[in-house]
Amino acid sequence: MKKSLPLILVLFVILVGFSACSTYNSMVTLEEKVDTAWAQVENVYQRRADLIPNLVETVKGAANFEKETLTAVIEARAKATQVQATIGSDVVNDPEAFQRFQAAQGQLSSALSRLLVTVERYPDIKANKNYLALQSQLEGTENRIAVERRHYNEAARAFNTKIRRFPTSLIAKMTGFSRKQYFEAEEGAEKVPQVKF
Repeated sequence: MKKSLPLILVLFVILVGFSACSTYNSMVTLEEKVDTAWAQVENVYQRRADLIPNLVETVKGAANFEKETLTAVIEARAKATQVQATIGSDVVNDPEAFQRFQAAQGQLSSALSRLLVTVERYPDIKANKNYLALQSQLEGTENRIAVERRHYNEAARAFNTKIRRFPTSLIAKMTGFSRKQYFEAEEGAEKVPQVKF
């Protein structure tokens, strides 16, 4: 019995070691999925930012178009791009940086919505083939943003669930894994917008 006790202890230590390695590797895999999903979110936001200058230039050509609407879109795009550049790659782990990113993108979405509503008053712009093509691309991009944000939230949920479960939570704390942020609906999103012409 005394001779088998050290063997049992060694086997137990090996089993715990393998279990810890397996748990760590699964957390790494889930974190990589979160990072990949985040990269896609940034990719579609960049696509939208790249479309905006063309949209603005197309609209600028219309006579008597509201300059302040265009200025708001240009400024919101600049701010969103600046925030994206300054927050760094660790935004999903930093609640404040994540909130700044989401707020800047929300301001840009709001400015674009105002621009599109304002354009409704200008039949010449609405009939412009370039404008129609850009509007279609922008609408498609907004849909992609929603899809990629959902995919990111799903990846973040899977990761956050994994690192909160016991005993994985102990290994996560020891190895520095931390909770990822979620995209949430903007304040006031539950209210139906009123459009007036």
